[in-house]
Amino acid sequence: MNSWTEFKPDQIEYGEATEILTGNISTDTKLVKKNTYLLLGNVFVTNNATLTIEPGTVIIGDFKTNGSLIITKGAKIIADGLVTDPIVFTSNRSVKKAGDWGGIIILGDAPINKFGNGSSVNHNFKAASYENISYGGDNIESNSGILRYVRIEYAGKKLKGGDNFNALLLAGVGSQTILENIMVSFSAGNSFDVFGGQVNLSKAVSYKSNRIDYNFNYGAQCNLYNSLAVRSSYISSPEGSRTLHVASYNNDKEEIDFTKKQTLVMATNLTLINASDNLQSEIKLGLVREAIYVAEYASLDMSKSVISGFNPAVLLDRKIKINNENLERIKFTEMYFNNCNGNIFTEYNDNNEDLESWYGNSSFFNVYSKGLDSETFIDLQDAKRPDFRLRINKIVASSLD
Repeated sequence: MNSWTEFKPDQIEYGEATEILTGNISTDTKLVKKNTYLLLGNVFVTNNATLTIEPGTVIIGDFKTNGSLIITKGAKIIADGLVTDPIVFTSNRSVKKAGDWGGIIILGDAPINKFGNGSSVNHNFKAASYENISYGGDNIESNSGILRYVRIEYAGKKLKGGDNFNALLLAGVGSQTILENIMVSFSAGNSFDVFGGQVNLSKAVSYKSNRIDYNFNYGAQCNLYNSLAVRSSYISSPEGSRTLHVASYNNDKEEIDFTKKQTLVMATNLTLINASDNLQSEIKLGLVREAIYVAEYASLDMSKSVISGFNPAVLLDRKIKINNENLERIKFTEMYFNNCNGNIFTEYNDNNEDLESWYGNSSFFNVYSKGLDSETFIDLQDAKRPDFRLRINKIVASSLD
C-alpha cells in the first residue's frame, strides 16, 4: 500500500478546481493532471464514449449538487493511475466529511439475476434517460475500462428518501474491466457495491466506511482478493455496517429469476479489522456488528483471510437451513478468526454448536485466537502509514470455544 494510499486525506490540500465537468460527456474526452476538475451535478459518460484520466489527476465532487460520475452501458472509463501518482476523487469542502459528494457508478451489460436481465439505478437523477441509468445484459466479458491506483474519498451523499450514493457502484460490470488498487475512505454509503456482473476486484481498500465495505447482490459473480477493510465502531451507521454482505436480492424476491446464477463471491487473502481499544465496551454499547453476513441463495467461498474484532465474525441468514447442501455453499478455510465475540452463528440463534463443529473441523485449517490488536498486527497506530500485516511469529492458535 505504499505511495498510492492515504489514511489522512483531511490533511491534504488539493487546491481549487480549474475546470468544470457537467451534463453529458458524449465524445472521447481526456482529463489531464495539470487541471483540477469539479464534478458539478450528475455527469454521464454516454454514447459509447471513453473518458480517459491521466495519472495524478484530481477530480472534486461538488457538495451542493451531489457531484457524481456515471459511466453508462457501452461507455468506458480509463482511470489508470500510477503507484507514485494515483488518481484522486475527493470533496470540495474545506472541512471534509463522509457523504460530501455522490460517487462513481459504472454500468455494464454483463448478466444479472433479475427477470429480463436488466435493471436501473435511480438516484433521483434529473432528466436522465433510462438508457443512461440501465445495466445488465448477456456479455459476461463486458469491458467498462480501468480503475487502477485510484482513491475515492468522502463520497456517499445522502439521497432523498434516506438512502445514500455508494462510493463505487459496479452494476452489470464484466470480466474484462480492470479493477485493482482502489482505496475508498470515509464513505457515508457502501464502499464497494457489486450488482450482478462478472467482476474481478483486487487490492480494494475500504477505510472507515459508515456502511458496508463490500456489498454483493443480484447474481454478482465476483473474485475478491488481496484486499483490506478497516472499520471503526464509532463511525458505523446503525442501518447496517459490516465488512462483507453477500445476498442475491434485497426485498424484491419476485423480481429474481432463480434459474440464473445467484450471487457467488470467491474471497481470498482478505484482512477485515474492527480496530478497537475496548471491544467489549463497544459491543455492550451496540456499536459493533458481525463482519460477514450471508443471505439465503447466496454463496461465499472464503479462504486465507483474517477477521478481527467483530460481534460475531459471521452471521448466516435465519432462512438458511443448516445442512450439508447449504454449508457446501458457505465455505471458510485456512481462516484466522481473532478476538471476535463468537465465530459463526445463525441469525437470532445463540446455539451455534453445529456450526462450530462443522467449521472447527481440522480439515478446514481454521485458527481461533483472542489476541489484542497490538499483539496481532504489526502497527495499527501509525496514523500516516499503518501496517495491517499479522505478527506471524507471535500468533498461537487457541482451542475452539
